[in-house]
Amino acid sequence: MGSLWLVVLVNLAMVLCVKSQLKNGFYSSSCPKAESIVRSTVQSYFQKDPTIAAALLRLHFHDCFVQGCDGSVLITGASAERNALPNTGLRGFEVIDQAKSQLEATCPGVVSCADILALAARDSVDLSDGPSWTVPTGRRDGRVSLSSQASNLPSFFDSVAIQKQKFAAKGLDAHDLVTLVGAHTIGQTDCLFFRYRLYNFTTTGNADPTINHEFLSQLQVVCPKDGDGSKRVALDSNSQLKFDASFFKNVRDGNGVLESDQRLWDDAETGDVVQKFSGNVRGLFGLRFNFDFPKAMVKMSSIEVKTGSYGEIRKVCSKFN
Repeated sequence: MGSLWLVVLVNLAMVLCVKSQLKNGFYSSSCPKAESIVRSTVQSYFQKDPTIAAALLRLHFHDCFVQGCDGSVLITGASAERNALPNTGLRGFEVIDQAKSQLEATCPGVVSCADILALAARDSVDLSDGPSWTVPTGRRDGRVSLSSQASNLPSFFDSVAIQKQKFAAKGLDAHDLVTLVGAHTIGQTDCLFFRYRLYNFTTTGNADPTINHEFLSQLQVVCPKDGDGSKRVALDSNSQLKFDASFFKNVRDGNGVLESDQRLWDDAETGDVVQKFSGNVRGLFGLRFNFDFPKAMVKMSSIEVKTGSYGEIRKVCSKFN
């Protein structure tokens, strides 16, 4: 336990240190149109396929948890990070590549791929009727991308204790954990990743008893026992394309799709946060989440960033210079 807290303190110190090196409007002089170019690129893809918003948000999250928020997940190659098993299903790379191409034509060698990821995540939430926020920029791109380093990514199998441990190792607390998982309000997953809960949970031959009975029947219709495991299912059945707090009401009511999401309700600490976000006191439903989510995103997007003379500014996001 002592060594874990040492890791937490070291990572937190790193976050606070590099966060001070990021700044709002970093490109205001060097590339004034940087943020608007990223926004317009994301918007053009979003108008064709609104589910791209969740994909870009997930892409940024997965990037930050390995080597920090440095664009390492964008690198291609057999042993690269994006090919790690936990990164199965990641998409949206073409959006980042398109934005980078336009930025290189306008401001060559100025805007990092890591910053494009952070800005695209913010714009994705905003376009999905969620909150917006100012993204501190100034990240540089990393020079390392290894699939072997992606083992610490959170998994849908993880207990709450393991989830807390993985987030704590990045300087994020239990409140940040629940808040950031709230991004699942616009997410999707494959039947393959939760079907075991519907038919043979813990090899008992029965369904996970924490699933609401009515919701269980709905999921079994969508994901038959021997059906297509790649079929996509919304993680927030109430408002799949709208970034709101209904995801937390689902978890509270036993309507969480992923086991790792539903377990948040069973833990006293994380369950308290779920309750706060899912409550509807004095008509303030969702306002607390909309206020806390941007803060958690800024905190997460500051994990182990490279600034100053560290790293590089890639010319092409999928390969090192």
